[in-house]
Amino acid sequence: MNGHAGYAVFFFPQALEALGGAIKPYLQDSLTGPHVACDEVDTAGGFIEMTLRGKTPEGRDVTLELMLPSSMVMMIVSTQQDGSFGFRPHQAIAPMAEPSAATDAPPPKEG
Repeated sequence: MNGHAGYAVFFFPQALEALGGAIKPYLQDSLTGPHVACDEVDTAGGFIEMTLRGKTPEGRDVTLELMLPSSMVMMIVSTQQDGSFGFRPHQAIAPMAEPSAATDAPPPKEG
């Protein structure tokens, strides 16, 4: 995933087989398996929409949108580096002391 800030979209093996050569230009390989690295993912609806940004060999900016049936997607992993997604450590909060019966009792009545 090489530090790409965005998302890594992993597919079921059957989906990669069905898509064949059409998906190959967009796949990146890593120790975790083939995936599409993209800048944005929209999971609303029956299709997963992935936005990829890059440059042409001539140096022009280009934006691509890939839309695949959501049933083909096995997992989406955020590769954000700012810590805004996922689990992060929280400070431990000391438990509050239990009130004792003596401090909660009303003062005794005088005479």
